[in-house]
Amino acid sequence: MNDSRRAQVLRAIVEDFVATNEPVGSKAIVQRHTLGVSPATIRNDMAQLEQDGYIAQPHTSAGRIPTDLGYRMFVDRIDEFKPLTQAERRAIFQLIDGDVELDEMLDRTVRVLSGLTHQVALIQYPTVSLARIKHIEIVGLGPNRVLVVLITDAGQVEQKTVTVAQGLDDDGVRALRDRINVEFSGKKLSRVMGEAGASSQTPTGAEADSADAVDPDVGEVEKVRAAVVDLVAATREDRLIMAGTANLARSGREFGEQMAPILEAFEEQVVLLRLLTSMAEDHDEISVRIGRENTHESFSSTSVVAAEYGHDAGSSARLAVLGPTRMDYPTTISAVRAVAKYVSSLLDRG
Repeated sequence: MNDSRRAQVLRAIVEDFVATNEPVGSKAIVQRHTLGVSPATIRNDMAQLEQDGYIAQPHTSAGRIPTDLGYRMFVDRIDEFKPLTQAERRAIFQLIDGDVELDEMLDRTVRVLSGLTHQVALIQYPTVSLARIKHIEIVGLGPNRVLVVLITDAGQVEQKTVTVAQGLDDDGVRALRDRINVEFSGKKLSRVMGEAGASSQTPTGAEADSADAVDPDVGEVEKVRAAVVDLVAATREDRLIMAGTANLARSGREFGEQMAPILEAFEEQVVLLRLLTSMAEDHDEISVRIGRENTHESFSSTSVVAAEYGHDAGSSARLAVLGPTRMDYPTTISAVRAVAKYVSSLLDRG
């Protein structure tokens, strides 16, 4: 679309339809927007926009509504975004900030993002191929049990109980902790998994003879090693947190018969994970999929706005907002960008 006035008309139709959820006519455009032309000229522009597939007439004698193609042109032409208000920024800071574990931070993140956009918010757990083990804590739970706690530099915490030999006292637990941290602390999680697959993490030859001769019993070391590998594997699981699904009900009439497939897709998190993974291939700071641009049929009546977070922390994933195609794109994009940057800064700081 090369005609700048038609682009202005399309923008007016999108903005008015998003605001009112009613088809937009030429008279309303003239009244609400200063375009400097007559209603007849606006009608001619609307006729051309409809012919080109950017707007559609839902029924006879009605105004026009944007199509997926019209929304796409609108989004691609956004040249400025409304900044978040001080109150919105304060809400992000107060809800997300704080000395909390990763699970709690991600849960708070989707809640604040859903609150800012009034849509469904999604967040992936960060992938950890580049993350490292920060520390492994081992805590005695009794005469023959210890708790192994894995902490990564990306802020993830995983724990597992291990049965050990009877009579492992505090000194034995401390020696076991020191031995395991010497071996694993600072190591990339991807390397831990690679070594586990190659050699089951078992020292051989002179290394085993010299190390295990002075360290805790080799059987206890092996059990804790295996627990560490299991915990690393747990951090690599694809997981997703959602908030704001009730917002879909408020937009129910916009989805019509598509509501049930959307809710069913929410129950199958693998569908949402695939969607976010495919959006990562766009290689844009903010990725927007509109209507049938979403590859899964269940989301053909929705729009998804996603951004990467945590890249500089060595662990990255995506957070997103999902809602109807009749979405306030400038505000939603601003909120997604701001929250992604804030979560990334927390991961870097942690």
